[in-house]
Amino acid sequence: MAQDQELDLVEISADAKPPVAKIIDWGKYNYQRTKQQQKNKRNVKTLDIKQMRLGLKIGEHDLLTKLGKVEKFLTVGHKVKITVFFRGRELAHKDIGFKLADNIIARLMGEEDRIVVDQQPQLAGKQLSFVIRSNTNAKAKDA
Repeated sequence: MAQDQELDLVEISADAKPPVAKIIDWGKYNYQRTKQQQKNKRNVKTLDIKQMRLGLKIGEHDLLTKLGKVEKFLTVGHKVKITVFFRGRELAHKDIGFKLADNIIARLMGEEDRIVVDQQPQLAGKQLSFVIRSNTNAKAKDA
């Protein structure tokens, strides 16, 4: 039948009793499958870890600007790694860095726990870093 219609006989399931076969135009089928895979690949959203760096002596306005950018990253769905870097003698005042990290977390958290801290602030060399992501449960409560 496949030769009469000038189509291909494709075995769908060899394990079935009796085996399942289908008469199709293999070129057309393969083209449609490739196009569907490309379309699916286009729609896949890759989430990255975005990074925001700030110094220990950051001003209030600069901090607000950077936190605004962090909130944009979080609304898109990215994780954000926030790094506070110490310069020179600032390393003697690690407590100020941890206070700044707690301040940032508190500001982004808000009253309704909008973020989750994936990695608590930890000091590594001259950098204090922590990772946050948006809280999906808070979004569900708003809806």
